[in-house]
Amino acid sequence: MATAAVGFKSREDHRKQLELEEARKAGLAPAELDEDGKEINPHIPQYMSSAPWYLNAERPSLKHQRKWKSDPNYTREWYDRGAKVYQAEKYRKGACLNCGAMTHDSKACMERPRKLGAKWTNKHIAPDEKIEAFELDYDGKRDRWNGYDATSYIHVYNSYEARDEARRKYQKEQQLKKLEGKDRGDDTKVSELQSEEEEDEDLEMDEAKVDESKQMDFAKVEKRVRTTGGGSTGTVRNLRIREDTAKYLLNLDTNSAYYDPKTRSMREDPLPDTDPNDKFYCGDNQNRTSGQAQEFKQLTIHSWEAYEKGQDIHMQAAPSQAELLYKEFKVKKESLKGQLKSDIMDKYGNAASEDKPPMELLLGQTEKQVEYDRAGRIIRGQEKAVPKSKYEEDVFINNHTSVWGSWWKDGKWGYKCCKQMIRNSYCTGSAGIEAAEASVELMKANMARKESLPDAPIVQEEKNLAPWGTETNEELNLDPKLLKEALKREDEKKREEKDERKRKYNVTWNDQVTVEDMEAYRMKKVHFDDPMKDFLH
Repeated sequence: MATAAVGFKSREDHRKQLELEEARKAGLAPAELDEDGKEINPHIPQYMSSAPWYLNAERPSLKHQRKWKSDPNYTREWYDRGAKVYQAEKYRKGACLNCGAMTHDSKACMERPRKLGAKWTNKHIAPDEKIEAFELDYDGKRDRWNGYDATSYIHVYNSYEARDEARRKYQKEQQLKKLEGKDRGDDTKVSELQSEEEEDEDLEMDEAKVDESKQMDFAKVEKRVRTTGGGSTGTVRNLRIREDTAKYLLNLDTNSAYYDPKTRSMREDPLPDTDPNDKFYCGDNQNRTSGQAQEFKQLTIHSWEAYEKGQDIHMQAAPSQAELLYKEFKVKKESLKGQLKSDIMDKYGNAASEDKPPMELLLGQTEKQVEYDRAGRIIRGQEKAVPKSKYEEDVFINNHTSVWGSWWKDGKWGYKCCKQMIRNSYCTGSAGIEAAEASVELMKANMARKESLPDAPIVQEEKNLAPWGTETNEELNLDPKLLKEALKREDEKKREEKDERKRKYNVTWNDQVTVEDMEAYRMKKVHFDDPMKDFLH
């Protein structure tokens, strides 16, 4: 949608703008108007409709897409053919030797060569032609009909009118001759007139049949497409009968479905309360949910998803390839679905099938005989095997007497024997349970004692650090003046290290290090583990 250059929009305003654009595209909202009051097509892409920022467009417009700077030098006029400017009475110097016109010479003269030219006879001087020069633009140079006079076609029209008038006159004369022959009783003339009349009637019938076929075949329109002259003859179908009511006249209520005159679309149903069996038009949105529209939608979605997953496929660039891949995808999907269904049925069975399992499997009967005594012990036969899972059961590790997951507390699993929640922990038995309970009681007692004490601020004792980074006694005092001088000397030393040109030729070395020098060195030293070291110097 064409929108003017606006500032920052919030997320809510942006969402409302998108909803409004979708409603305009669907025909639910009227189209936006430009500066001239004309409707802007909502299907125009944003990169074409949005004006550049330097135009300072306050209202939506498509003026930046048009050629708004016209060159005044270009024109669409044409030569005034046959126009004369001036008629001379005697020959002029520099004129044509043959006809006497000043606008051309004797080589370019189009008149019949005279025996004696106008220069010598000084008679029949031809008038001067009107000379014009046009600077045509790109379209003007390529316009095939530039300068064509539409009134020159009147002679073609007059010839057809004269032919039709002669035919009507001839038919009227033949009718009069026929009537005269009937009155006189001349059979030969009447038969000749009847034969001629039958031929005329056959001709009229053929013309009538052609006219009737044109009227009946309302859906056939001849159109020229792709030939040297402009196109080969093709057939274009118009599937609407002209007697049908236009869709914008079905409901004249102003609050009914919106009709876009530019695209000739009415998305909503103009008569929603009418019986669907009685109406022939239900809105353009019905075409989106009927016919092959859904199949095309699924094909497009499949192309997008395949492209995102790395397939070299494009719906618009190679539609045949996209459709072929979609058909293969549907075949593979159906085969996989059938294979999955058969695997599930083979594994779990099919309860809906008519083939029932044998009764031995349903009732658990077997031919093996097992005898028991009164206490339930087996006397003869083999005990029924207990089915086991694929996981190891009743396996105790790390001296535990219960399995992992036999105890649950506060959303965590553990061992019931020692109430520990660590999977690979060693079992401590009842002693571990008592120690855990004692630690919990001690923690509660410490928390209660801490809550009972008043909140007093913690005073931190300031400690003076020695130049070597250790704690010093309180007797060590640094002179501020000497420390300031030591810091200056340290800065000069660092500058000399950075720039060798500032280093003096004769260097004096002093190996006496004072406490202030060590403090200055410590203060200026770069700590590589300091995250703010890059901002110190």
